[in-house]
Amino acid sequence: MNSASTFETRLAARARPLFAASALRWVALLALCSAYIQGPLTKIFDFGGAIAEMNHFGLYPAPFFAVAVIIFELTASAMVLSGFFRWLAALGLAAFTLAATFVALRFWELGPGQERLMATNAFFEHLGLVGAFLIVAWQDLRERRFNQP
Repeated sequence: MNSASTFETRLAARARPLFAASALRWVALLALCSAYIQGPLTKIFDFGGAIAEMNHFGLYPAPFFAVAVIIFELTASAMVLSGFFRWLAALGLAAFTLAATFVALRFWELGPGQERLMATNAFFEHLGLVGAFLIVAWQDLRERRFNQP
């Protein structure tokens, strides 16, 4: 065993108690779901704005889509946080995020400049969220496989 892998093993052993704590995992899941909690709450308190957003993205009938998005995001977030069908909710949020990213952040259609730069960054940040939700689903399914009676 070389010194780098020995150092990594010792460092991991020291970090494991903190990063393996269930409270930290829940906080991490809350952070991951935070946009999917904040967004629907904003839509609830400004439903006219939610309808305008749906119209802007060509989703008709706008009130139906606004309500559907609110219900989906809050329900899926609650499922991820509670562990109830966590893998399924995480896959749903990954698919939703991927679809919404291609609808809302079409940076390739924008001309050069600040708007395109911001849309490009947001596009790839959303891909990162998709990846994180896929990891959550993978981990949840993996744990269920090893914890079966």
